[in-house]
Amino acid sequence: MNMSDQEKELRVLRDQIDQIDQQIQSLLNQRALCAQQVAEVKQKHQGQGDAVFYRPEREAQVLRRVMARNSGPLPAQDVARLFREIMSVCLALEQPMRIAFLGPEGTFTQQAAVKHFGLSAITAPLGTLDEVFREVEAGTAHYGVVPVENSNEGMVNHTLDLFGRFQLSIVGEVELKIHHHLLMKAGADRHHVTRIYATQQALAQCRRWLDAHYPSVERITVATNADAARQASADAEVGLGAAIGTELAIELYPLQVAVRNVEDQAESSSRFLILGRQEVGPSGKDKTSLLICAHDKPGALYELLAPFRARGISLTRIETRTLSGPWNMVFYIDFEGHVADPEVQALIKELESESVELKLLGSYPQAVL
Repeated sequence: MNMSDQEKELRVLRDQIDQIDQQIQSLLNQRALCAQQVAEVKQKHQGQGDAVFYRPEREAQVLRRVMARNSGPLPAQDVARLFREIMSVCLALEQPMRIAFLGPEGTFTQQAAVKHFGLSAITAPLGTLDEVFREVEAGTAHYGVVPVENSNEGMVNHTLDLFGRFQLSIVGEVELKIHHHLLMKAGADRHHVTRIYATQQALAQCRRWLDAHYPSVERITVATNADAARQASADAEVGLGAAIGTELAIELYPLQVAVRNVEDQAESSSRFLILGRQEVGPSGKDKTSLLICAHDKPGALYELLAPFRARGISLTRIETRTLSGPWNMVFYIDFEGHVADPEVQALIKELESESVELKLLGSYPQAVL
């Protein structure tokens, strides 16, 4: 086949792509117009100040349908991520979303916030978990994102403790695969690295890789991934400093990814919770979270789990905390189902009837992406 034949065939395909792009653009704007009309209806019936624009259960249902009907060649999750961004842009037309997260910028928690709410949401870094809870409870932020579980290190106990102090609900969850990358300045030679900046956690999760590739290079511990990226980008000489960090960091600092996925365990992941002030309706595939206080006595956990077993309700997580005082056993429990389900309602009534102090933290859609 000569060049002219190739160009003819490519021209036909490119014309088709241009036509499809026009159709996509037209449909996107039609969808955005519908989103604006949804906002008008909500404000009309719910009131200007009380209208709830973000519906986690609705979003989860849409994303699940997108994945179910996908026929390829694009992977279903990739198509769902595109739709997440479409919904993010359309939601911003209804109401710009301010999302508080445990900062600083460039952390995995910010990655989780962007993954869940999309790039059109305004992410606001805060210094402590307490501040995130406080901002959401006060209404200064629409929602908050906090870490709750790491596959390597277990539960974030401070997050669990704060649920006892604040009147907030869990309205969603994010599961994030944790990937660490070696970040360097553009044009730097990774073979000339003399020091590597990273958090203590990142150094621990990448220790074997670092021992194999940089056994004699100085490792400098910093407080956050953002600190590591900032230190590496500020090094006076190109090639001296590198950082272990997230891909989000290269959007904030003049760095590039020199080596991807340098973590020792490829399946490492973290779970984050979305904090809000609303109750979330059933999505069809949900979780419910509870905090239960009980006396520390033999068989306490067995008695607590019996009602779950009797009803065939699957637990996805249980964490035990020992505190001082008469009610000194605190259980954090995640299980499948929604508080609107009759079986879940019966379960909660039974737990309450056994004189156990119980706090419903929320029912919310299971993570889709």
